[in-house]
Amino acid sequence: MRVGTSELLLILVIALVLFGGGRVAGLGKAIGTSLREFKEEMHKDETAVKDVAYAAKKE
Repeated sequence: MRVGTSELLLILVIALVLFGGGRVAGLGKAIGTSLREFKEEMHKDETAVKDVAYAAKKE
């Protein structure tokens, strides 16, 4: 089951009607910030795991 462009536009229009432009924009900004922080933390974790694996392999 895939969501096409027309379905996404319909969802966006419904969200705008229900919440208004300001709240939808704020929600989008909050989601973007959360995703950016999540990706940064995932990168830090991957680096830490690689460092530990390298140290264990070196011993």
